[in-house]
Amino acid sequence: MTQPLTGQRLVEQMTPAELARAGRVESLLPTLAAAAAEADATGQFPLSHAAALREAGLLGLVVPEQYGGLGGTLRDLAAATFAMGTACPSTALAYFFHNSTVSRGLLALEAVEAGLFNEDEAATVQAFGEKVLHKMGRERLFLGNFASETAKSSQSAVFITTEAHPVDGGWRLNGEKSFGCNTGVADEYLVAAKLAGTTTAEGLALFFVPREAAGVSERPRWDALGMRATASHGIVLQNVFVPAKDALTVPGAFVKMMQMSRGSLLGNQLAISAIYLGAAYRAFEYALTYTTNLKFQDTGLPIATSPFHQELIGKMAVDWQTAVLWLRRQLELETADPPLHPKAVVLQQWRLAKGVIGEASMAIAQNALKMCGTSNTGNSGVIARMLRDITMGLVMAFPAERGRLEAAKMIVEGQGQAVFTV
Repeated sequence: MTQPLTGQRLVEQMTPAELARAGRVESLLPTLAAAAAEADATGQFPLSHAAALREAGLLGLVVPEQYGGLGGTLRDLAAATFAMGTACPSTALAYFFHNSTVSRGLLALEAVEAGLFNEDEAATVQAFGEKVLHKMGRERLFLGNFASETAKSSQSAVFITTEAHPVDGGWRLNGEKSFGCNTGVADEYLVAAKLAGTTTAEGLALFFVPREAAGVSERPRWDALGMRATASHGIVLQNVFVPAKDALTVPGAFVKMMQMSRGSLLGNQLAISAIYLGAAYRAFEYALTYTTNLKFQDTGLPIATSPFHQELIGKMAVDWQTAVLWLRRQLELETADPPLHPKAVVLQQWRLAKGVIGEASMAIAQNALKMCGTSNTGNSGVIARMLRDITMGLVMAFPAERGRLEAAKMIVEGQGQAVFTV
């Protein structure tokens, strides 16, 4: 029987086309794994990984074929980030944020097709959406996607203070983006900003900013606990000029695009949780191999046969099944055609799923640490690296406690938190 691809451990019953795309990812895993320890130690994203992703055609994984991509879907992205998470979670997260940009193209086209714009607006939105897809597909650019900022609001997930002022031929951007991966690595950044003078999400707009554009600088690098090689320190924008052709400033366009998303935020967020589950799987796999090959001196039996180790193995098996089933269910909800449930129900499920997956992944890594003992606590080792990387899954986007609270409000009061405010 043929050994399954790593991505198949999460996404089952792949079509031939999905298997071919997953095969491209599989071919890169040894390269990613070989550089993972050094990338973690230095806190530097390996530029060779961006080149390898480009050469494999994976920068266009979820871009339709007519725009030069591979034609994959969220199923492909989840399988890819899970597989990369077993090798180098930092690269997987950076890759996810590149792919998150695709929603700004696909959702724009869907909103046009749904008739949400008048004729003039539709032409502008269509052109921008196609620009996004061409950059990722035909041009094979590595992109950074910046929305999050240091400023926070109790009323929304993302609070936008970066402003765009109209000038001759385009716009001037001023602001600071705190997180998004690929700082100083991406060829171009896609930046969300509010149009000057606007006070609601209707004024949100999108801008393509070249990495080397005048007025763009990097924020200080962070010395993170985990996910150290994602280049997530963010950018500062000081009077950065963006030509009108590289901006989407149609009033309300951003909000209308969000309305087309099947799931969380602008879609695809479950592929982040797939990274942390991939890291947990790698820790589980390593712990089993290590304790099976290590023998007791007196009996010659693998130490994995001891009651203590088998109790831990049983717990890890339960946590693995818990996390993978929640993630598969969320994937089904966001990809089923026709949809199984309204968007509100899908979003409620995601608020619960994200926390369950993060906490179960962390439990797996913690028990893998217990199984392997002190000799596997070195920071460069697999167990320590995966444990530290998975800690980011407990806090990224929102922690489990907040997700359960928001899900409860949806259930009892029918209220969900807004995604963006300005």
